[in-house]
Amino acid sequence: MKRKLLLVMAILSICVVLAACKKEPDSSTESQPTAEATATPEPSLEPYKANVLTGEPQDADYKDQRITAVMVNNIVAARPQRGLSKADILFEIKVEGGITRFMPMFTDYEDIGEIGPVRSGRDQFFRLILPWQALYIHEGQSVVMQQYAIDFSYGNLNNNDGAQGYRDYGRINWAGASYNSGNLALEHTMYTNSDNIAEYIENNSVDMDRTYNSTFFNFVDYRTGETRDLSNSIDSAYSDKYGPIVGDGEYIEIEHSPSYKTRFIYDSASNTYKMQQNYSDGQWRDTIDEAADNTVLTFPNVIVLYTDIHTYPGHEAKDLQYAEYAWGGVGYYCYGGKCEKIYWQKGTPLEALRLYYLTEDGQCSDTPVEINIGKSYVAVSDVDYAENFVHSTLDGVDLSTATTKTYESSYVEDNAEAGETLGMSTDDLTTNATGSGEAETPVEETPAEEEPVEEAPVEETPVEEEPPADDPEAVG
Repeated sequence: MKRKLLLVMAILSICVVLAACKKEPDSSTESQPTAEATATPEPSLEPYKANVLTGEPQDADYKDQRITAVMVNNIVAARPQRGLSKADILFEIKVEGGITRFMPMFTDYEDIGEIGPVRSGRDQFFRLILPWQALYIHEGQSVVMQQYAIDFSYGNLNNNDGAQGYRDYGRINWAGASYNSGNLALEHTMYTNSDNIAEYIENNSVDMDRTYNSTFFNFVDYRTGETRDLSNSIDSAYSDKYGPIVGDGEYIEIEHSPSYKTRFIYDSASNTYKMQQNYSDGQWRDTIDEAADNTVLTFPNVIVLYTDIHTYPGHEAKDLQYAEYAWGGVGYYCYGGKCEKIYWQKGTPLEALRLYYLTEDGQCSDTPVEINIGKSYVAVSDVDYAENFVHSTLDGVDLSTATTKTYESSYVEDNAEAGETLGMSTDDLTTNATGSGEAETPVEETPAEEEPVEEAPVEETPVEEEPPADDPEAVG
């Protein structure tokens, strides 16, 4: 039921107890004069230097640089998009009219190439990157998003012109429509690229130097050379009232709204998930990047987080969506053909996303989930549709079967005028929009497990102050 979310009271610090081993003397040498034993030192690991968004080791070209996030249109008419295959993390969240929007994130804006169609900013995305003080690029923004930028003094880090974006009037979408032909809206033609973003940064003296003190997720330490097998995870023997915590995950299907769905098909040869979406003709199609020779998007990590998503009170005409991050919830981490139920927590806008294992009684533990290194797809989805989440084997799944046709509900696009305000702070807006905080585990789907969740081993970072040492970033 809406607003009755699972209240996560996860402990935010972990006590690590170190035990010392004592070696007994060898009895075979008792009659011999013995030299003083010298302990063989354990080989020391090199300093941990990981890519902030993937957990992979930094290469020679890696820069201590501010994360860049771009808003990309995902309404069906805007497909196929450009630049998504370069993303280190790709977020998908519902916005107005039942549609979803993408927010690809990049560790280096110079690697983006061309990207788009660029679309307007929304606060449900912005609140996820606010602790990291990322450069946020979009074309237009809702009045709620604009109020967040004002309240948190985001300045030129909140770019509202598509980072000097440009129109591709001749672009042809998947159905053969184009603006030049008169059957594609202007809003689906805005693009930008690395060079334009660099020009914006230079012209506006945006400080892109940034040293982060932790990674976006709690990644497996690349220095060990290990990969976490979900089948043998620390919670793989646990069950909750819906069944095993770890279950099958070769096929994953996420419902964002009655008309927008995303699915992933696991390929054991590449150990990645291929991404597909449903279309207005009722068919599934690969999600591709037309700027990279129609490369199909694939991810080793798929993360699904469930929360209450509903219209902001007073913004029904424009259907502005509020995503409840304060209470946390349940979710799934899928890797290697398996799905593991997890808990997630965020809290205030300045707190980073965090993911936790479940305990043996199905509750949130105090142990952060370890995410395997590599790129990640992350869905923040409405708890109303948690019971329709599917994770199963590929056996018996007819991949050619048509699904619900996409459609967009009627709404008026919200694009705030420069300087326009809500007439209240975002704190007051959130108080009006938030649920009661009563915890309830959502209904589980038939096969197994419940709603998804997510996490990150990081701390909050005030935008206007220099963050403390344990925050996700330090001023570079």
